[in-house]
Amino acid sequence: MIIMKLKVSIGICARNCESFIKETINSIAAQDYPHNLMELIFVDDGSEDKTLEIVQNCLSQIDISSKVFHTPWKGLGHARNIVVTHAKGKYILWIDGDMIISKNYVSRLIDFMEKNPRIGIAKGKQALKIGSSLLATLEAYSRAAGRMLDYLSPKARYKSLGTGGAIYRKEIFEKIGKFDENLKGYGEDSDIEIRAKNAGFLLTTVNVNFSDFERHGLTWKNLWEKYWLRGYYGYYFFHKHKSLLKHYRMIPPAAFLAGIYASFKLYRLTGLKAVFLIPFLNIFKTTAWYIGFLTRELKKVSVSKQSRIRDIHLCKKLFI
Repeated sequence: MIIMKLKVSIGICARNCESFIKETINSIAAQDYPHNLMELIFVDDGSEDKTLEIVQNCLSQIDISSKVFHTPWKGLGHARNIVVTHAKGKYILWIDGDMIISKNYVSRLIDFMEKNPRIGIAKGKQALKIGSSLLATLEAYSRAAGRMLDYLSPKARYKSLGTGGAIYRKEIFEKIGKFDENLKGYGEDSDIEIRAKNAGFLLTTVNVNFSDFERHGLTWKNLWEKYWLRGYYGYYFFHKHKSLLKHYRMIPPAAFLAGIYASFKLYRLTGLKAVFLIPFLNIFKTTAWYIGFLTRELKKVSVSKQSRIRDIHLCKKLFI
């Protein structure tokens, strides 16, 4: 009897995804890659809705080996490390709790990685699909345009692939260690990509598609919250990689110009005139990001000021 070794561990780290998670799991169950060579590791990071219940019900109905972990909220870095610790596959494929992947997503990524041993991380591409609203469509198109570049080029040195939809060689973690658990909200992916590049691994994209939360609709309010949180938690990432902040060019004028460039690129691909609104969308998102970032910075200043005042009072007591 020949025992086949697991080829890929699919890691889903999710929190409060009850509206999306069933579709995500169904898209994994529909993969054309042999299910006996896959395993699914789900980490519920402190959900307050029915995410865990839905996951357990869905996993009981599919033929893919699975493990489920539930923890209080400790952040993405911690949740991803649970997957890394328990993964038995040669590769780890990260799927967000609001993603849908095409039927050949796993097979295409694994085939690519097997043929390209120098690639440490590869990711599919965001599908250019019309969303449930104009805002949802623009956000999906904007994110797709942001990754329409050659990641093997020096120009993409400071550009992050992002973990959702990306496949990692497990040997990466053996060489550079696991995710930084201090990066709880955002930035854990960019951090480990930087470390992987420094260790000699290459990053790139593969021509296979995924879609994410934009398919369920998007409001200005939750888009603002999303990018505000990215800025707030991005503070910790940029505090760790201080020299990188200038390379991200997140200032609104630069974001507007980047949006113009993306608009023309997308218009040539889709013929959709609405894409010329993307520069204004970029200003909105960048403003939210900066306010989140500055909120965390001011919080630090406030805490430091309070600490100094407390120290002064303690000194006075010592000398009275």
